[in-house]
Amino acid sequence: MSALTTEKLSETVGVKILGVDAERLVADEDLPGQCLELLERHSVLLFPELHAGDAAQVAFSRKLGPLASFPNFPNEHVMIISFDPDNPNAKYYPSNDYWHIDGSMDEVPARASIMSAHEITAEGGETAFASTYAAYDALSEREREQFAEMRVIHRMARIQSRTFPDPTPEQQADWARFPDREHPLVWTHESGRRSLVFGASASHVLDMEFDRGQALLDELQERATTPDRVYTHTWTVGDLVIWDNTGLVHRACEFDRSLPRRMHRSTLVGQEPIQ
Repeated sequence: MSALTTEKLSETVGVKILGVDAERLVADEDLPGQCLELLERHSVLLFPELHAGDAAQVAFSRKLGPLASFPNFPNEHVMIISFDPDNPNAKYYPSNDYWHIDGSMDEVPARASIMSAHEITAEGGETAFASTYAAYDALSEREREQFAEMRVIHRMARIQSRTFPDPTPEQQADWARFPDREHPLVWTHESGRRSLVFGASASHVLDMEFDRGQALLDELQERATTPDRVYTHTWTVGDLVIWDNTGLVHRACEFDRSLPRRMHRSTLVGQEPIQ
């Protein structure tokens, strides 16, 4: 097994992987296991200017674990994230600007995401990441005791209404198709590590006055996403980034949506419910 050369991206999140090209991405049988180990420790992996293409991205991603399917896209294992009017999911993408966990509305959230940049804008459009493991580790002992049994309701209307504060009846009906999810505020992972579960879909804390619960969730998010705790990736065409969806929140940064920006994302199916 040849060792990987890495370089820290920030103090709390992320490493850049050096010396791996698109051919090695697919051919090196040791690489997937090494990446999973690094992902557990660092949460974000950057392969700069890899230019892998969809076929190589999917071939590599399959070695990391089972992949989600997206039947509305040309390659069923690659979701295209763009604001092209023909994109079947474009109506949901504006809310990617808010801190979130992919799949917080699912029974089991996604394990990880593998995303590559195909078209970028000259300004904006970065992706920011913050560790929810670090957010838990930064709590005081009193807070850990206080939050241990708290339950939070996650709601599709909560995240979408941030972008569309005056939704149409059609939008309201669409959002209502997604059932609410109840998650613990503190996720105790099978590994024994703990992380906080918050983000734009978090509506309110059960058995707590509504406004007070929202204020608590907002405060925890603000504490976890201060500039010194965030890695913000400025994309170059060809970059491929993998992130651990179970220990992070992330968001897209603002850009001119009238300009083309196209990202191709594969998703590892979740293996572990939030509990």
